[in-house]
Amino acid sequence: MKIDDLNISIIRHLREGRKSYKNIAEALGVSENTVRSRVAKLEKEGVLDISGVVDPEAIPRHRVVLVGVKLSTMDLVKKGEEFSRIRGVVSVSVVTGRFDLILVVLLKEDFGLLEFYTQEVSKLEGVQSVETFVVYKSYNVKVPYIF
Repeated sequence: MKIDDLNISIIRHLREGRKSYKNIAEALGVSENTVRSRVAKLEKEGVLDISGVVDPEAIPRHRVVLVGVKLSTMDLVKKGEEFSRIRGVVSVSVVTGRFDLILVVLLKEDFGLLEFYTQEVSKLEGVQSVETFVVYKSYNVKVPYIF
């Protein structure tokens, strides 16, 4: 799918999640049907997801951690997909450097680091080592609420 300037403009307007297609269309000088069909196509192609996201620092007893994962296998994409399906994982990136994967993980009071590692990560094969980075303060970070 070609992402043109109009698609980018629509996506920018959708950052205000409650903005109507009518208001977006008026601001961009196109029809409401154009906006509606473009958004539908962007969603269908997997370019755009519309969902509510939260500031994890605003939710009591929740915390975000970053986890660097070193694998004993080079099947990085497959392992990335496996990690993306375990509890607490918000996102997975295959990266260069000393880690193979970087995870963004949302924890809560009854699902902390111990539970994440013992109940979830321990089930996956091919994990050589992990390193956890606790986020003390973040800026412009919003995550889907996954619990």
